Amino acid sequence: MDCELCAQPGGALLWQSAVCRVVRVAEPHYPGFCRVVWQAHVREMSDLPPAARRYLMEVVVAVESVIRELFAPDKINLASFGNMVPHVHWHVIPRWIGDRHFPEPIWGQVHNEQAAARPPVDDATLAAALRRVLDKLPEPA
Repeated sequence: MDCELCAQPGGALLWQSAVCRVVRVAEPHYPGFCRVVWQAHVREMSDLPPAARRYLMEVVVAVESVIRELFAPDKINLASFGNMVPHVHWHVIPRWIGDRHFPEPIWGQVHNEQAAARPPVDDATLAAALRRVLDKLPEPA
């Protein structure tokens, strides 16, 4: 099997545990856009044991909290598709009223080419904030 998320991180690595990682997606219009990726190749959330599912969702919610703190978006979009890459991962996407795609999903039609600049936060600052929160979560047994 040729799986993109098994072969490469899927973005700039910000944090990882033995079972999952958080990467920043290179999307200039959506700073703070992160992916939470399960390390092992698993296709569906229901393939994970209950403790692993709970841990993964705790990580997703913690990433959301950090993004809210650092970027002050109007909304956060959480998405788990896997249509193109059948490997468990979650998109955590900060959104602003009037951003390029508002009110569509970021993969939809562009509605605003002149969207305002968003708060700049470098990878090191984002990674440090994630470590403060995520390193406290106990990994599943």
